[in-house]
Formats: sequence, structure tokens, C-alpha cells
Amino acid sequence: MTAPRRPGPGDGRQRAGGAADACWLPSAGTPHPRDRRTDEAIGVTGHERENPQLAAAVRYAAADWPVFPCVPGEKIPVTRHGFLDATTDPAKITWWWSRNPDCNVAIATGCPGPDVLDVDVHKDGSGFAAFNRLRREGLLHGASAYIRTPSGGLHAYFAGSEQGNGRLPRHHLDFRSKGGYVVAPPSHVNGRHYELIKRTDGQGELDWADVTRLLEPEPRPRPQQSEQRTADAHRLADWVACQPEGNRNDGLFWAANRALEAGLTDLGELADAARSAGLDEREVARTLASARRRADRSFDAEPPARTTPQPASPQREAEVS
Repeated sequence: MTAPRRPGPGDGRQRAGGAADACWLPSAGTPHPRDRRTDEAIGVTGHERENPQLAAAVRYAAADWPVFPCVPGEKIPVTRHGFLDATTDPAKITWWWSRNPDCNVAIATGCPGPDVLDVDVHKDGSGFAAFNRLRREGLLHGASAYIRTPSGGLHAYFAGSEQGNGRLPRHHLDFRSKGGYVVAPPSHVNGRHYELIKRTDGQGELDWADVTRLLEPEPRPRPQQSEQRTADAHRLADWVACQPEGNRNDGLFWAANRALEAGLTDLGELADAARSAGLDEREVARTLASARRRADRSFDAEPPARTTPQPASPQREAEVS
């Protein structure tokens, strides 16, 4: 006898406009595909039909995807701490949506929740060209579901990870993982719903580093004459050796990036200068390793105007998708 098919995101009634009526379930590609709690959350009661957002939130939570409410018709969290308040506790979820049944449903991304690739569509451009390139290169095979967003864009769901969030503004792509969230079906914004358009058997992750390397490859160092490279190395080493305590690490990092940008691969002279300035071997090695990871990125052509190179400002908090 054939085993019954596992319920999935497309099961259940559809409301006017094509939006799922509180019955979108994470597919077999979720981090916990055989968790029996997902199957136990399948039944739909009359009360759930009256409160589709609650029913959807309970089902996401049953698949171990933490959820929290957003302002009705918007992407703004209702709770004080936003995605940090996300939970899989049915009692708390019921408390939230019983009192505010019109609240949108948001899922905290990153394991145990899903990772989500957000393909933007707005007046400045569309991310579908980049999305189609990723698909042709085989980077999207792991997706478990595709959701149409109110703007006409797309959310592609993958197994959750600890990668963190990312953005490629020139390609109109965002990536939501640990520390982010997405608004999910049957929520709506500006009168338009988040709608399931395809469910697959994918179970894989999306490697955001691979996506970045494909769409925005790092430039190669600009070639220079050997004599000029040597002169640059001497000048940078002299500068590093003069750095006072409190500025030595940042100074070495800045100088190493200048040297690597100029095509210098041997940073031994800078390392010696940093040691003479008072840095220990561990600090020198760690700082140079960090600089090598950013070797091909663009930097200012001249040293900062201030004596102390300033560290990069922290990344701003992940935007709501």
C-alpha cells in the first residue's frame, strides 16, 4: 500500500487573489523533515479557518521555525525585540494572534528557521536576471519553496544555516539567515499577499559566499613595476614601525592592505616592522591573515588623514524582507 503523501506548502484551500488560506507548510526540505510535530499540526479546525494567520504561525512553529507577529499589512515587528522574540511555543503564539488576529506572520531566519534568498523588484531594477544566472549555475537546487512577494519579487526558501545576512544591491538580491527574518504567507502588504507559487523536494542550503563570488568576483591586483613595489614596501614598513600603542594593529592592517593592493605578496617587512613597534607574534599573524582575506578589495589610495586608521563601521541591522 502506498504511503500517504506528506502535506506541503501548496495543500489546502486558496483564498481570493491566490493567497494560501493559513495552510502553507514547510516542505520536506526543512531542517527537521521527519519531526512528527509537523504532521501533528496538519488538522484544520473551524477556529483556524477564522484566524488563518494563527493557523499558519502554528504550522511554521510545528516545523521548528520560530515566528513572531508584525504590524497588520506591514513588515514592522509588533514585539519590542523583533525577531529576537520569535518562538515555537504554541501557547505564546496563540496568545499573540488571538489578541491580534490581523497581524502578519514573520519567521526568524537561520537555523532552526530557514535561509531565504530575497529577489527584489522595485523601480530601480529587478533581481530576476541575477536569480536566473544563479539557477543556470546550479546554485539554487536546494530550494524547498518559492514564494511570490507583494512587490512581484520572490522568496526562495532553503535549509537554515548560521551564515548571517548578506546583500548585493547592484543585483537586487538580499540573503536572510542568522539574525534576520522574512514575512511569510498568508501575510499581506499594501493589499497584496505573500503567495506560494512552487514547492519542491529540495533539502539543501544556499552558500551565500558562492553567490557573491559568482555575481561580484573580486578584482585582481593592479600590476606595478618591481622597483615601485619595493619602494612602497619600505615606505609602509617605516610607517608601521612608528605607530604608537593603541594604533599598531589598525596601522598594520591598513598597511598590509595597501601592500596587497599594490601586488606585494611578501608581507615579511611589514611583519618585522609591527614586531618592532611592539605587537606580539599572534597579533601580527592574525592581522595579516585578516588583510589577506580582503586583499583584492578597493581601498583609498593614500593613508587616512587622521593618524589612527579607523576600523570599519559595524554592518547595519538586517533590513526586513
